[in-house]
Amino acid sequence: MSHRPTVDEIAAFLADLKAVCTIGGDPVELAARKADLLEGIADAMPGDQEAAEVARAARVAADEARER
Repeated sequence: MSHRPTVDEIAAFLADLKAVCTIGGDPVELAARKADLLEGIADAMPGDQEAAEVARAARVAADEARER
């Protein structure tokens, strides 16, 4: 994702997170979406090292989950 996430995109992710936590679903796909959102946020804030580090960690976790 190369654009800054919208409020609607974040809200949809949070709704899906709630669904996965309550009724089940694909946590691997959700981890990838989380990483996409955080990368978009970090890209929109180029000087924010913390945002970049959080996005990198989320992508690593998503990639590791996909490999399992």
